[in-house]
Amino acid sequence: MAGGIRENSSGDDLVENHEINVTPFIDVMLVLLIIFMVAAPLSTVDVNVDLPASTAKPAERPDEPVYVTLKEDMSLSLGNDTVAREGLGASLDRMTEGNKDARVFLRADKTVDYGQFMEVMNLLRDAGYLKIALVGLESLPAAQQPQADPAPAPTPAETAP
Repeated sequence: MAGGIRENSSGDDLVENHEINVTPFIDVMLVLLIIFMVAAPLSTVDVNVDLPASTAKPAERPDEPVYVTLKEDMSLSLGNDTVAREGLGASLDRMTEGNKDARVFLRADKTVDYGQFMEVMNLLRDAGYLKIALVGLESLPAAQQPQADPAPAPTPAETAP
């Protein structure tokens, strides 16, 4: 505690107070904590880039997104239905009611060749759909991913006699 009332019979002589006043130390620590909390997010960018300002409002998510999926066997699906490559444009026109400004979400299996993927993008462009969004999974950085065992444990189907 900082101070106290003491009965002193010797008159004007003050007794030394040997207690530490910790209130200023707590104030300093709280100020430092706030400084680090504000400065930490600013120090995470490693590349300095002067970004231009944009006045565009964020894009709204559609109520019913249009998904085109390129499967591992190179077949195409529009939503949940399989479509032929030749009929992709007509199927998209039916699904979007002819709205060429509709955003098309393109998904592809990770084993698909880049050339095949670009072929599907060209089919979409030729059909007049220029707003194509690529869909992927968010994953942890490599340093945070758990290490895989070199010999995974067998599944129950593999251990059956």
